[in-house]
Amino acid sequence: MSALIKLHVALALVAAVVSTAAAQDAHQHHAHHSDERTESERAHVPPDPPQHEMGDMSEAQMAEMMNMDDTALFGMVAFDQLEWRDTSKGNALAWDGRAWFGNDYDKAWFKTEGERFDGDYEGSAELLWDRVFSRWWSLQGGVAHDFGEGPSRTWATFGVQGLAPYWFEVEALAYVGEQGRTSARVSAEYEMFLTQRLILQPKLEFKLYGKDDPANGIGAGLSDAELGLRLRYEIRREFAPYVGVVWSKKFGETADLAREHGDEARETQWVAGVRAWF
Repeated sequence: MSALIKLHVALALVAAVVSTAAAQDAHQHHAHHSDERTESERAHVPPDPPQHEMGDMSEAQMAEMMNMDDTALFGMVAFDQLEWRDTSKGNALAWDGRAWFGNDYDKAWFKTEGERFDGDYEGSAELLWDRVFSRWWSLQGGVAHDFGEGPSRTWATFGVQGLAPYWFEVEALAYVGEQGRTSARVSAEYEMFLTQRLILQPKLEFKLYGKDDPANGIGAGLSDAELGLRLRYEIRREFAPYVGVVWSKKFGETADLAREHGDEARETQWVAGVRAWF
């Protein structure tokens, strides 16, 4: 019996030694990891918990306390596309840019897109008012002006812009011009994040016209469509060079007028450019 007691005492002493060593190791491990914290983490002192419940306050008081103001004014200038294009007739410079200024609910927008080839310009400029009417969508209305080789056209325009299901960015605008002219433009684009910096962006756009405009090479109905695929690398979110390819096609009377003018009704263009905003 005495030997059994001695054995139990010896086992208890071994267990105590192992437990003490493990506790010391855990303490050293914790201290080692504590030392790995950044200087700001080590210097951070969490605030005391609230000592009383927050009382009722107005929306203006809450916005002031949280430093949040939906009516604060801010703006942006952005070029989604500023690119060189390899066209069938030679090199061209194309752009698609926009600028806006306002608050979270109301903004003034300026949009422009077009192409410069051999010293000639062709494109459009729009001045719009944008009003948010739901979480992801806004109404837009204003005036647009088309310019190019043929006669310039001015339109009243209205439509919607927003984020469709599955994160498609959609823009749909209708135009009403002089002499009963009508038009519509619809575009949709999507951003596929291959990595945090490498992004593949397909974009589809098509235009329709209510009546013929031979002076500008336009026929009634679906006039043209363009599908672009651009791969960009975001050096910074504000600056991203890209390369890509654009397929374009003219339809119906618009295609016939293009052929009569010596242009291609269907074309594939390689592009390289930069996407930037500030």
